[in-house]
Amino acid sequence: MNLHALRLFTKVAEHNSVSKAAQTLMISQPAVTIQIRNLEKELGLTLIESKGRGIALTPNGTFLYKQAQRLFDLEIDIEYKIEQLKYTGNEELQIASTHVPSHFLLPKWLAHFKQIYPATNLHLKTANSQQVIEELLHYKADLAFIVKEDGHHPDINYQFLMNLDYWFIVPYSHPLAGQTISLAELMEQPFVTREDGSSTKEYLNALCKVHKIPPPKVGLQLDGINESIHAIAAGFGTMLAPSIAASSFIQQQQVARVFIKDIDIQRPIYLCTRKNEQHHSPSFHNFLHIINESIL
Repeated sequence: MNLHALRLFTKVAEHNSVSKAAQTLMISQPAVTIQIRNLEKELGLTLIESKGRGIALTPNGTFLYKQAQRLFDLEIDIEYKIEQLKYTGNEELQIASTHVPSHFLLPKWLAHFKQIYPATNLHLKTANSQQVIEELLHYKADLAFIVKEDGHHPDINYQFLMNLDYWFIVPYSHPLAGQTISLAELMEQPFVTREDGSSTKEYLNALCKVHKIPPPKVGLQLDGINESIHAIAAGFGTMLAPSIAASSFIQQQQVARVFIKDIDIQRPIYLCTRKNEQHHSPSFHNFLHIINESIL
């Protein structure tokens, strides 16, 4: 495949315009058009089509654009890591994680790793599950951690690490504190929910769908686990929270559990890597060894 033509195609796709791409690249519009046509001929696929006064990607064009983005993100990642080795001599490990592993598991693993391998630079980015997978796919992360039951991406390897208990919680003085009720009854309460893209929010909606009841009434939407639990402790609403995060609030009598008839929730934590990636850095393998030792 002609990578120069592919790079021009990604610019056209980014701008949704041949002329704007040509201006950005400081080459003539006919030159860009010729390269795109040659690429289409080489691949045997139509990538762009006319739409009004502009262009639009075909389904094949959209597929190629997403794959090309990952390819050029890999190029940037390689260049960055080479620069790090040239100027510092140290490896870097980029990690992406959803909130629960990031706040309650990774700090211990990262601290242990740095005690043994102090020269390796570690960077942790915390985001929701959708964003974390994008970070991994686009080479912004070397490995990732998510809590998610299904909807696994076909280009990602998922290594099961452990299950976590999840509890429904309310303010300590709430009338439902310590009670056992139906899921439908609980869904009548105002919920503190996570942002779109959160696997916990997706799980809660799926749970309601399975039990054929309306989804929770959103009383407050927050982006983090700690913020959400603090809102409950302050006296508002209910939420589905990981036990590892909620237990200290329960011990301090700031929140309380609500038990749901015939429902106990456990959710899996996965370590995620890109498929078909055969070689990883020594730091990558050393970090995985520490994790595997800690969960045995």
